[in-house]
Amino acid sequence: MADDSEWMKLPVDQKCEHKVWKARLNGYEEALKLFQRIEDAKSPEWGKYLGLIKKFVTDSNAVAQLKGLEAALAFVENAHVANRTTGEVVSGVVTKVFNQPKARAKELGMDICLMYIEIEKAEVVQEELLKGLDNKNPKIVVACLETLRKALGEFGSKIVTLKPVVKILPKQFESREKAVRDEARLLAVEIYKWIRDALRPSLQNINSVQLKELEEEWVKLPSTPPKQSRFLRSQQDLKAKFEQQQVQGGEHSDDDEEEAAVAVDPYELLEPVEILSKMPKDFYDKIEAKKWQERKEALEAIETLTKNPKLENGDYGDLVRALKKVVGKDANVMLVSLAAKCLAGLATGLRKKFGTYSGQVVPTILEKFKEKKPQVVQALQEAIDAIFLTTTLQNLSEDILAVMDNKNPSIKQQASLFLARSFRHCSQATLPKSVLKPFCAALIKQVNDSAPEVRDAAFEALGTVMKVVGEKAVNPFLADLDKLKLDKIKESADKVELPGGKKGAGGAPVEKKPAAKAAPPPEAPKTSAPTKKASGAAASKPSAGPPKKGKPASGGKAKKVASDVKEVTEAELSDGVCEELAAGVLPENCLQALDSANWKERLASMEEFQKAVETMDTVTMPCQALVRMLAKKPGWKETNFQVMQMKLHIVALVAQRGQFSKTSASVVLEGLVDKVGDVKCGGNAKEGLTAIGEACSLPWTAEQLVSLAFAQKNPKNQAEALNWLANAMKEFGFTGINVKAFINNVKTALGATNPGVRTAAITLLGVMYLYMGAPLRMFFEDEKPALLAQIDAEFEKMQGQSPPAPIRFNRKSASAEDEVDEGEEQDEDGGGGGQDIMDLLPRSDISDKITSDLVSKIGDKNWKIRKEGLDEAAAIISEAKFIKPTIGELPFALKGRLADSNKILVQQTLSILQQLATAMGPGIKQHVKSLGIPIITVLGDSKANVRSAALTTLQAWVDQTGMKDWLEGEDLSEELKRENPFLRQEVLGWLAEKLPALRTVPGDLMLCVPQLYTCLEDRNGDVRKKAQDALPTFMMHLGYDKMNKATGKLKPASKDQVVAMLEKARAVMPAKPAAPAKAGGGKGSADLGGTASASAEEHPDGKPEVKKIRGGAAAKKGPGTKKPAAKGLKEEDKSGPIFIFVPNAKEQRIKEEKQLKILKWNFITPRDEYVEQLKTQMSTCLAKWLQDELYHLDFQRHVKAIGVMIERLESEREATIGCLDLILKWFTLRFFDTNTTVLMKALEYLKLLFIMLNDENYHLTEYEANSFIPYLILKVGESKDGVRKDVRAILTMLCKVYPASKVFPFLMEGTKSKNSKQRAECLEELGCLIEGYGMNVCQPTPAKSLKEIAVHIGDRDTSVRNAALNTVVAVYNVCGDQVYKLIGNLSEKEMSMLEERIKRSAKKAPVKQSASEKTQREHPANPNATFSRKPAQEDPNKLNQSRQQHNEPSHNPIPKEFKLDLEKIEEDMIRDEYKMPDLIEHNLDELLEPIIIPKFMSRNLSLHFDDVHNSTASTINYVISQVASGDINTSIQALAQIDEVLRQEDKADAMSGHIDQLLIATIMQLRLINSTHLADDRVDKKDVIKLYSCIMGSLLSLFSMESLAREASMGILKDLMHGLIMLMLDSRVEDIEEGTQVIRSVNLLVIRVLEKSDPTNLISALLVLLQDSLVSSAGSHTISDLVMKCLWRVIRFLPETIHNINLDRILLDIHNFMKVFPKEKLKQLKGDLPHRTLKTLLHSLCKLTGAKILDHLSMIENRNESELEAHLRRVVKHTGNLSGMKSDRGNEKSGLRTEERMSKAKVSDILTEIFKKIGSKENTKEGLTELYEYKLKYSDADLEPFLKNTTQVFQNYVERGLRMIESEREGKVYIQTVMPQNSCDSVLSSNEEMKPASYYYERLQILKRRCGLENTSIQAGLNSGDGESQQQPTISLMSKPAVVSSTDMLHSKLSQLKESREQYQQERSALSPTRANTRSASPAGDLDDLKKRLERIKSKLQ
Repeated sequence: MADDSEWMKLPVDQKCEHKVWKARLNGYEEALKLFQRIEDAKSPEWGKYLGLIKKFVTDSNAVAQLKGLEAALAFVENAHVANRTTGEVVSGVVTKVFNQPKARAKELGMDICLMYIEIEKAEVVQEELLKGLDNKNPKIVVACLETLRKALGEFGSKIVTLKPVVKILPKQFESREKAVRDEARLLAVEIYKWIRDALRPSLQNINSVQLKELEEEWVKLPSTPPKQSRFLRSQQDLKAKFEQQQVQGGEHSDDDEEEAAVAVDPYELLEPVEILSKMPKDFYDKIEAKKWQERKEALEAIETLTKNPKLENGDYGDLVRALKKVVGKDANVMLVSLAAKCLAGLATGLRKKFGTYSGQVVPTILEKFKEKKPQVVQALQEAIDAIFLTTTLQNLSEDILAVMDNKNPSIKQQASLFLARSFRHCSQATLPKSVLKPFCAALIKQVNDSAPEVRDAAFEALGTVMKVVGEKAVNPFLADLDKLKLDKIKESADKVELPGGKKGAGGAPVEKKPAAKAAPPPEAPKTSAPTKKASGAAASKPSAGPPKKGKPASGGKAKKVASDVKEVTEAELSDGVCEELAAGVLPENCLQALDSANWKERLASMEEFQKAVETMDTVTMPCQALVRMLAKKPGWKETNFQVMQMKLHIVALVAQRGQFSKTSASVVLEGLVDKVGDVKCGGNAKEGLTAIGEACSLPWTAEQLVSLAFAQKNPKNQAEALNWLANAMKEFGFTGINVKAFINNVKTALGATNPGVRTAAITLLGVMYLYMGAPLRMFFEDEKPALLAQIDAEFEKMQGQSPPAPIRFNRKSASAEDEVDEGEEQDEDGGGGGQDIMDLLPRSDISDKITSDLVSKIGDKNWKIRKEGLDEAAAIISEAKFIKPTIGELPFALKGRLADSNKILVQQTLSILQQLATAMGPGIKQHVKSLGIPIITVLGDSKANVRSAALTTLQAWVDQTGMKDWLEGEDLSEELKRENPFLRQEVLGWLAEKLPALRTVPGDLMLCVPQLYTCLEDRNGDVRKKAQDALPTFMMHLGYDKMNKATGKLKPASKDQVVAMLEKARAVMPAKPAAPAKAGGGKGSADLGGTASASAEEHPDGKPEVKKIRGGAAAKKGPGTKKPAAKGLKEEDKSGPIFIFVPNAKEQRIKEEKQLKILKWNFITPRDEYVEQLKTQMSTCLAKWLQDELYHLDFQRHVKAIGVMIERLESEREATIGCLDLILKWFTLRFFDTNTTVLMKALEYLKLLFIMLNDENYHLTEYEANSFIPYLILKVGESKDGVRKDVRAILTMLCKVYPASKVFPFLMEGTKSKNSKQRAECLEELGCLIEGYGMNVCQPTPAKSLKEIAVHIGDRDTSVRNAALNTVVAVYNVCGDQVYKLIGNLSEKEMSMLEERIKRSAKKAPVKQSASEKTQREHPANPNATFSRKPAQEDPNKLNQSRQQHNEPSHNPIPKEFKLDLEKIEEDMIRDEYKMPDLIEHNLDELLEPIIIPKFMSRNLSLHFDDVHNSTASTINYVISQVASGDINTSIQALAQIDEVLRQEDKADAMSGHIDQLLIATIMQLRLINSTHLADDRVDKKDVIKLYSCIMGSLLSLFSMESLAREASMGILKDLMHGLIMLMLDSRVEDIEEGTQVIRSVNLLVIRVLEKSDPTNLISALLVLLQDSLVSSAGSHTISDLVMKCLWRVIRFLPETIHNINLDRILLDIHNFMKVFPKEKLKQLKGDLPHRTLKTLLHSLCKLTGAKILDHLSMIENRNESELEAHLRRVVKHTGNLSGMKSDRGNEKSGLRTEERMSKAKVSDILTEIFKKIGSKENTKEGLTELYEYKLKYSDADLEPFLKNTTQVFQNYVERGLRMIESEREGKVYIQTVMPQNSCDSVLSSNEEMKPASYYYERLQILKRRCGLENTSIQAGLNSGDGESQQQPTISLMSKPAVVSSTDMLHSKLSQLKESREQYQQERSALSPTRANTRSASPAGDLDDLKKRLERIKSKLQ
């Protein structure tokens, strides 16, 4: 190809890799034009050049390379696949382009690199460029630096990662090449533009001259930060925004500058320095030295080390403790200062990693602030400020608050100043009210301190916090301060300057984010502070309508203060003033009669009083005056109960309607308490108390009530007061209750002598327990055991109950602090509980008990002494019960014991830590880093019990601390770095459990991701599984994009695996838990339980129901709340439909779940958020009253609701199906209930539901099935038999509406349960599925499934073992010995158990369901397979009916054989119309006479089978099992029975569902004959032939009925075809007398199988069989040849069967075939027939389906594994071009590849080979067949040159042979009437359609002409037997093969045999050439043979 003209003809891609450089140059030029011309970025054309682009840039010829670079640039810019080439192309650019002398080449190389960055491959480009910096060629280094500089300048520091660049920069400054140094300087300047001073620390060690030059360059730079000028493809939308901002004139420049300033942290650019190993070896000795100079030396050495700006993580515990000791105890202030500087250095260098030690050091530093020397104070301030940045203020709060009351003013001052400095670094988010409240309280105390410096410091701290969080947030805490002090705080706030120029919330209306967090409404106020009232309105509830009853909005300070003023300033009114006010609103006679002596007048006065109050204006109502009038003599001493009842009722009315103050309440409370125990008036008194509670808040009312009640001695009043209080707590909730006060009063009540008071107190405690939980009991542990037992019993009753939803609320704020607390978002524990309750417990300080002796004991070398120390520590904690967080050196001591070599001590330490968490409560947070993280380390212990104890302890700690503290910092990631499989799997399992429940997580969780990826590839399987489980939970918080980006640092092989796992995890990623619902009025929900569903409901009066969830506990169930007018609506609601059909609602729910907008229905136990979500979804689809019933707390309501659903099931079918997913989900919740009544009712409904769904032909969707089936399977292991029985019934019905193959994996998952009953039941169900549906149900593959099932054979539980064995036996019954391959390796014991069970099962056949109950065998690829049985059953019945009409009425059974009346046919020859000839009637009673088998058996069998169709399938199962019997007679008898059933159309349907079973038994019998009977000389071969004949007859009958034949599955057809082919090739059969007839029967059977079987299963079976035969080296190629001939025959029928074929399955099988036999391997085989067969099959499919065939590759997972797709595309493309050139002949030759045209040379070779075969005596038939097929394929082939040199005889022989083959093939489709003499089948089965008479006549004439027979001779032959034909019955099924029962039948058979002699010969040669080869090809020989056989037949008949 040296000549230009040759390579010019090559395609472009071949030119590009040509060895001639000119060719390549030309190729590059054309490629460039092509790349610029292609508009579609996803064009397949790009794929051709993927592997060539690197060659473009690395071309050895400089001229060609330049053009190649231009083409490569165009490719990268335009091709969507360009990103795949990044690594290799950039590497090529660096090594082969950057060293080129031409500037243009370098420029293009840089452009290519920058273009790759633009298409999102910045990381790869940067990595290659950094590698280039290590190149020895300075040109390459300079070019790489320049490229990096350009990339940074254009794309900015967000795209180009600066850390690795900065890391290598100092090295470039040391280069000997000036060009490199200059380029490094330019790069440093560019970096400085983006990160400013953050770069300085990294370059401090370069040459001073260079640094000075840099400084000069940096000074010249503009102060404004640079902006990104080039954008990634994903950032193109930002480009317009940036341009718009530039046009607007730098409006956002300040924000940009700030962003740029904080974008890069200098700390991140530094490399950590390891200093622990560099410490002086004698440091710890010197630091304890008596001489201060030695101590100083030691500290100075440490100070030098700590000056490193970034330190390597390590164990600094000992060093920190040594420094702390110096700070706390050293008398030399200079050393104290030095130690403080060391601590500051450590904190600065370690940052968050130092947080572990912060809790140990801060108390010491705070105490040391008593030193007054400025030098020491300054060092301590620097240290504590640095330490603060490593932790959070919340963690240090306990230590700071502890010193705020210190007597030393310096300590208080410095603590306040520290707070002021700390607050500057905080924000509203990090300063929640829970943190601010205690700090503000402590600072307010200091504001009043006597020391001025303390006061000033407190003012500064308060001013700072006001600046940070805003005045509104702080003011509630400052309510007690006078105006002067408030002004001073505001003045301090104005002076505060926040770091980084931040603006505080108080004066920064533009600070939108903090404002949004501070206030509940979504919209932050846009105006500044003056509009406080509007601001308050915005913060109030966003519901429609004004707040009722004058309730002030919590967000507005003005309203709140006004409310407070009203309550505080209402003074007591004198009696005179009250009378005047009352007279103004009450009738005169009413006032006069109030103190009348006559009770009736007083009663009348009360009635008028009540009327006046009811009509009075609520605003002007003088509440105090009215209640004082009621208290007027006789007042509360009223003796008449009616008057008193009225009086108490009026009190309640006034409290409800008026502005009722605490002053007014104080007037009436004593009277109410006095009457609360009264039998007649107690109810009214309680009503009044409730009204006062609503008006004045329950906490205040309750406190007054209890104090007044216990000031009396009336036990009845005390008891009733406590009872009212218990009920009020349920109605109002627990918010604001003064627990301490109640505890004291309750203790008093518990000690009362009156049992009623004690009972009431215990009841009250029970209610309090609902809200407080277990901590409440701790207050009463000192009570007497008997009383404590009563309390425990009450608590036990409440166990598991949730607090009811509050239904009453305080109409005004009781105090400003309460308002603030409620307005803030609550902790996870909820308002009123959790944290607040734990704070109420009295805690003791045990730090003085943690002595140095105790610590040394715990650390002693002797384990016994260590144990003593631990025992002492446990005793101290146990005795104190509740302790403060200050525990001295105990954490250090306990941490050492967690690593103890004695595991008993480790467990004891864990027990102490668990005890510590309970005793310390939330204060344990500050010890998380020092003690909590070491607990995680223990999870790596090798002993399971130690790990279990550690996990329990960890859970106890997390219960107190929450998860945030554990996830912050690098501690967790450091733990995961340990290569300990136990640790990793425990930690990952723990995280997978905890993370889904969190709404937010710290960003430090990202640090764990690299370790998570490492665990995904861990060697330990458990670690990998846990990592996979944790992956979705990480993703729910970090997001897919972040986690996907983190894979960039993995190796390519690992990255592919991890990315695949990420994709899977993305699909199952749980949704984040919803934030707690906000209540109206700006108040956060104070629920204990989270959100309340009632928030979405409204009252009939229009008042939002959302108000009901304020205070108290959550309403877990909506119907628990009281609703007025509910009764009136209930009856009306029930009259309508219970289900509402909403179009497309289900589809929308499916879509939302796929998009993860809602929680995926996947849980171990249902959490509240799932219940609430389902309730919300059901609200639109269910009647309101039904939903209330379904979600009621009372289980009886559930039973009632299910009963209604059962009643309406039939009438509301459509709506039920529309809501089906929600209904099934609700029932899954019931599966978790413990109430059996509900469960049984639910199962009853489900059974009826699935019956209805089956009737409606409804199919469950994946969404519905996944939400229901896993939870149904949980109940299959229920202990109650009734439940299990119902669940099994539901599972059976489930398979009718959902494919069994998809139910199978759910059951497999159920076998992994810990519940042995569930495992056993699931295994039993699996066995039933396999029995009923075959091996196709085993998913993903039978082998994998059965290996998992076989594992259970070794289970400890007997029932599980038995179930597993039964399931494997069921598989054995389906697939025989193949089961041993599928189950894998079993132990010897398990294998013996299995073999024994299989033997027993052979003796005792399994009993299956009746045929009527059995569903159709499943075809996995057909989604409608479940219901395809119904229409399929109708056609045969109709066909039978139409056929029976042709029979005479007296002739009941259908005749087994038909005879043609040839005379009638000849008479009708002249007629134009032909009618069906009458069929000769046979007397079937005589059939039994010649049977050798005893008559009673055959008669019984016949009678027995009369009842088969009406009985269960057990009889059929039994008979089929006999087919495979080792006894020949038994097998023959069974086959006869089956044949009889198959012949009777009204009974043949009974075989439906048993076809695979029958075929398996038949195949087993064929194998038995082959292996045993034929080899055994003792067995009479006539019996073998008889058995063969019966087998063939039964199978022919079976495959004559298409509906039954199509039930044969793929695997069975494969085995059947293999068995039949092996039988045809078995020479032993032919050697037996009549063996050739058997082979002919087999030939006919094969044809019948090919025609009648399901085409999809058949083609799949033949492909698999072909593959196996080609793979097997031992097998003869003859088998594969026969299989291919079968395939060719099937291909011929494709035009008729293409619509019934499942192309997806066929293409999958072809794909698998081509994987094993790619094109090259296929061509290596002997002959090209396999290759041609495959190509013909694919071509035929393409021709029939066109381009649509490419849509049927869905089942192929990886299409690149084979050449199938590429081949199909080529064929489709080619057939598309030739579509207009096809002729009608194409339909006749659909299996042929007409497009292939051979060259003349090849044609000549082929024909020469064919004619050689024809001339050969052995291969003449094969040659003629090949010649015929060749002529079919190439109709225009010219045979003349090959025939002209041969004799005329040979030419005539060839032509005659070709005609014979042609006539045979034309008639083969129809000529199936000739039955071999020994066959058990009829000539025409009852299932075939009857043909018109003309059809048979024409066929007869053809046959007569072909054989040279005259009509007269045939007629004579027939007439000669007419006399006997009426008397002799047809051949019996059970007769000997040689016996013919009718002379007439004999003559008919004889004529047919003569006519079809050559036809059978040709058919047999087509399928069995080896047989054909062994017989003579001479027609005369065949005729002689035929005559001999006819003579034998005649002699046997005589």
